[in-house]
Amino acid sequence: MEIKLTQIKVRDLTRGYEDNAENGVRAFGGRLDVRPPYQREFVYKEKQRDAVIDTLTHGFPLNVMYWAVRDDGTYEIIDGQQRTISICQYVNGDFAYMFRYFHNLKEDEQKQILDYELNVYICSGTDSEKLKWFKTINIAGEELTEQELRNAVYAGSWVSDAKRYFSKPGCVATKIASDYLTGSAIRQDYLETAISWISDGNIEVYMSNHQHDANAAPLWQFFQSVVTWVESSFQPNKERKKIMKGVDWGALYKEFKDSVIDTKAVDEEFKKLILDDDVTKKTGIYPFILTRKEKFLSIRAFSDAQKLAAYENQLGICPHCHEHFDLSQMEADHITPWHEGGRTVAENCQMLCRECNRRKSGK
Repeated sequence: MEIKLTQIKVRDLTRGYEDNAENGVRAFGGRLDVRPPYQREFVYKEKQRDAVIDTLTHGFPLNVMYWAVRDDGTYEIIDGQQRTISICQYVNGDFAYMFRYFHNLKEDEQKQILDYELNVYICSGTDSEKLKWFKTINIAGEELTEQELRNAVYAGSWVSDAKRYFSKPGCVATKIASDYLTGSAIRQDYLETAISWISDGNIEVYMSNHQHDANAAPLWQFFQSVVTWVESSFQPNKERKKIMKGVDWGALYKEFKDSVIDTKAVDEEFKKLILDDDVTKKTGIYPFILTRKEKFLSIRAFSDAQKLAAYENQLGICPHCHEHFDLSQMEADHITPWHEGGRTVAENCQMLCRECNRRKSGK
């Protein structure tokens, strides 16, 4: 692998700059792919973007950038996408810095920026060598998310098409499902969630199997089916959507999509659970209603004081096996189970030995 430090002027970098759906983001006379499939969308905020332009106007050194040479002699950005787009957008007249657009600058001011020399390391080698190098240098900057790294490893036609649905600002996944997803589309969180849903969490395996597919239509169709099922089954309003974010809807869809769900009954149970103080994890209400597994609700635990009081009242005797145990060997239990109306109050607390508690919980 060969790595060479090169100085590239801003005027050369910005020549032929374009950003469109057909060709993506190109610069350097069309020879530089500014946003390869594994790279994130433009995420710089105004303050960060302005800092780049401020650096150029003052002639201060800008952090080094990294490019990789492709087999056809063109280049792709390994590190420096955000800085490159900031520079290109400013010279292109897309935004103003200090209330002045580039075309408003005096000729000598424009020349100073255009003649600014950027330090770029250019790397040539095999795909695996470049990827390893990329992961190494990425540690020093803003680290990529796990999904962004997966996009790098499994780059191809499938990733490019999947990003169209799940990774662009204002993408269709955002429009139909932002109420049910956590994270950010441009940081690949939506794409990661969609793949996790369809693959039962085996994201790398799924991406490897589909890396060279012509498109990601099956993933998008599955994702739409999940969202349609959620909305038709639960008919959520604005307030209820607040506790529906981040639920593993894909797994629930696979298990219950063929079941007839009584929307009215679900609605009534939801109203009770949302007001139940013992339910500490409201986001687990819908998964619980479907599966009946209390683990989704994180039922409120007895306090240490309640446990000690119950232990003292029992004289350290387990009421099930009638053996004596130290407090540390016992666990708090609802005398009347929560699902039968038992509350997490002192009067409903008993201390069981671990074995008896496990036996009771397993019934």
